[in-house]
Amino acid sequence: MKSRLEKIAFAVVIAPLAPIAGLLGFWWTSYVFSPEKWIPFYAIAGFLLGMGADIFILKQFLPRTNKLSLGFWAVVFLFCSVGLFGFFMGVPVFNALLAIPAGFVIGARLASENADRTRVQKTTWEITLFTTGILFLICIASAFFALTSSSTPDDLQGMLGLGFEVTQNMVIGLIVIGGILLLSVNAALTAAAIRLTHAFLSPKI
Repeated sequence: MKSRLEKIAFAVVIAPLAPIAGLLGFWWTSYVFSPEKWIPFYAIAGFLLGMGADIFILKQFLPRTNKLSLGFWAVVFLFCSVGLFGFFMGVPVFNALLAIPAGFVIGARLASENADRTRVQKTTWEITLFTTGILFLICIASAFFALTSSSTPDDLQGMLGLGFEVTQNMVIGLIVIGGILLLSVNAALTAAAIRLTHAFLSPKI
């Protein structure tokens, strides 16, 4: 039962990668080589090709997910981080959710290697630093876009339906306080996902 759940979870993590890469790759490439009216068709074609590639990718990768290098998973995490950041137009809130699949991947790896408590703690700390560091860079980029856009106060006022004027100082305060909270949530989610996954998948003696 645990093995089946682990495979399903890994499939959920891996399956979207090829379709998203195909969609984005064909979308942006078509801007250079195709009239604008054909861009959506190229994007759909890239998405469908990615879905087709999933048949091969899942067959090759699922049986050895816990053997894949940490470098591979780091690239996957970076790809998803940039993609999610762009999809939500520079709003980094949803990037913190990537801590959950990241923690699952590491927790499953530690469980498969029968890691002891000391190693679990050390790895949890290292991976938490990694995911939080990437999110910190994402937050910096988001803050840059927000502070260099003159429409940000008006955008926030309209989006949140506020009855008062939003000032630049308020925007700065929101960036600082919101950023600290978001990074804290990311760190907590990463650590919790690693520990819970490891505890659940570890063989019981």
